[in-house]
Amino acid sequence: MAAVPLVAAALAVPAAPAAAVAAIPDISLANMKAHLLQFQSIATANGGNRRSTTTGYTASVNYVANRLTAAGFTVVRQSCTSGCTAGSGPNVIADWPGGDPNSVYMFGAHLDGVAAGPGINDNASGSSMLLELALTLAATNPSLTSHLRFAFWTDEEQGLNGSEFYANTLPTAERARIRGYFNFDMVASVNGGYFINRITSGVGQVLKAYYDSIGVQTEENTEGAGRSDDASFNAIGVQTSGVAAGASRVKTAAQVAKWGGTQSAFDPCYHRACDTNPSNISDTVLDRAGDAAAYALWTLATGTAPTTVWSDTFETATGWTTNPSGTDTATTGTWERADPAATTSSGAKQLGTTVSGVNDLVTGALAGTDAGTYDVDGGTTSALSPPIALPASGTLTLSMSWYLAHGSNSSTADFFRVSIVHSGGTAVLFTQAGAAANRNGAWATGSWSISAYAGQQVRVLVAAADASTASLVEAGVDDVRVTVS
Repeated sequence: MAAVPLVAAALAVPAAPAAAVAAIPDISLANMKAHLLQFQSIATANGGNRRSTTTGYTASVNYVANRLTAAGFTVVRQSCTSGCTAGSGPNVIADWPGGDPNSVYMFGAHLDGVAAGPGINDNASGSSMLLELALTLAATNPSLTSHLRFAFWTDEEQGLNGSEFYANTLPTAERARIRGYFNFDMVASVNGGYFINRITSGVGQVLKAYYDSIGVQTEENTEGAGRSDDASFNAIGVQTSGVAAGASRVKTAAQVAKWGGTQSAFDPCYHRACDTNPSNISDTVLDRAGDAAAYALWTLATGTAPTTVWSDTFETATGWTTNPSGTDTATTGTWERADPAATTSSGAKQLGTTVSGVNDLVTGALAGTDAGTYDVDGGTTSALSPPIALPASGTLTLSMSWYLAHGSNSSTADFFRVSIVHSGGTAVLFTQAGAAANRNGAWATGSWSISAYAGQQVRVLVAAADASTASLVEAGVDDVRVTVS
């Protein structure tokens, strides 16, 4: 994990696990430890480290790329031609054949270490786990509903440079195809905790579901926020999560009571020469990280593809109604946003009026000097879908693209909310409260189970609120979909 924090992006929303998932295999602890031993041997034979500019890194690239190629992956050694430290080795990008190319899940870890030592926990642990996850996928070869891509990043320790180069050079259409990115950085700390990056995101909730199933409590990874390669994907609007076990921060008394260990650093050898194999590795923490990654991969990318029951991409008006508040009186709007990966709100579903020729899920312009800014104007505004007839059986899921953004003086009382209006009333499925972290308004995807309303006629209700006219709250929604599996 890189030592200098970067700015984290906005959180996304909980996702419902896929149905008809293929049997989830165990990720072999023995095999992960064998990879760790190999990385230790590489460091020992190459000056004691695997820094991105060294022969130790080159040997690490060869080890990973050769194993993946032999297993049947299409492997690319991507040179980092801008932004990386001079002389840095390549990223390793490996695609497994099959799955929907328009629905891609990526799993990544940084392959480089620091000059001070062999970098076994940071980050041969994540690289070893990721390599074994990929090899297990190849060995079991399940039927895929989504395409799978694995990435081993260069030059992370010098500023997330390898992943940033990859993310920033992705064409817009390719960015839109990535449903989620999972990051694994320091997943075997000897005094470790169980941390999930962006635990409330859709992909984060899938990881949390695994730890919940084995009775292990988890926490948001605040220490690692913005300090690893998931930040590069957040910056381009891709939903992210990941697993970490902690770095130099000291475990609290409450965390000791929850997870065991001592009130000392999660990894006492963080960025030091003593980050070696096997003395700086927790078998238990590593084993659980591997199985959590497998749970996420098999849950999201295998099984039978769901069938769309109802959808609205807002290419044309389809009978939604609006309920503006504040100073606005409009009740209709233009309903189209062609690119769900775009980081602007242009063409999004509108909950009110069109301002300056741009459509937004808002009630209109704030009066006075900020006229032309899209704002909820100190109240709540909402959009209600047409009636949707749900099948009487099956696993039913509601999904959509959404965003929440602030101008200045954002308030935690601002919110974006998704509800289902059903025969018995209105049920709230999700609320994202306003916070400074959401001010960029990055598009996210979310999905929620609505199986409880099978056989009913329902409507989708989305709403946004502004606690005060100073907040300049914007919100957007697109690609609303109901599926059955």
